[in-house]
Amino acid sequence: MINSLSVVFPLYNESKRLHYTLKDIKSFNRGKIKKLEFIFIDDGSTDNSVETLKKNLKKLKKKNFLFRIISLKKNMGKGNAIKEGVKLSKYNWILTIDTDMSVSLTQINEWIKKNHLTKKHSIYFGSRNLKNSIVKYQIHRKVFGIIFSTILKIFFQIYIKDTQCGFKLYKKNKAKFIFPKIKDPGFVHDVEILLISKRYNISVKELPVKWTHRKNSKLNLFYDSFIMLVGLIRIKINFLIS
Repeated sequence: MINSLSVVFPLYNESKRLHYTLKDIKSFNRGKIKKLEFIFIDDGSTDNSVETLKKNLKKLKKKNFLFRIISLKKNMGKGNAIKEGVKLSKYNWILTIDTDMSVSLTQINEWIKKNHLTKKHSIYFGSRNLKNSIVKYQIHRKVFGIIFSTILKIFFQIYIKDTQCGFKLYKKNKAKFIFPKIKDPGFVHDVEILLISKRYNISVKELPVKWTHRKNSKLNLFYDSFIMLVGLIRIKINFLIS
């Protein structure tokens, strides 16, 4: 079903975790995916993330993968970085994924192998909260996820169990339609994706993933929770007046 794939990596100061990315790409079995590109959107990093990528990706060119590194001048947020990556994507399916590879690229092969991808749905959200998901993470993440999903149910009538897993797959035409409409540049752009999809009757399905917590996580539970709450309020207001 997937014969061409664009993979979008948003990154900001990820030099300490890029070895996960490079290792995963190197071992990735593309199977029946004939056309494959990796797009790295650097969101104004101040470390040596870009230099590390350029140095190591040269070694992987012999695998016949297409790589692109785009450096944004200013740090605007994960949502904006993904938006730029989607804009540049040229293949029929677009996968967005975190550079720490908490969910491996091989997950896409699992979804294909188990016939999870059907014509009925245009967007697939990797979910850590499904029965068949295999998850290794800290308890505070689980608590945060439960609280966040409860807020979405009450105030947005969104019943997706996990909006914040970075592993998401889109049909290109739907992604190209949705992402230009997204206004939030940060972490809660995922909620906007669901609201826009709901408004235009675009089907979204959750699928199980194998998810592993990585060291050097940049999640600040209290600060990021506050920022996401502000983002949700802003999205709610925007959708009420639009």
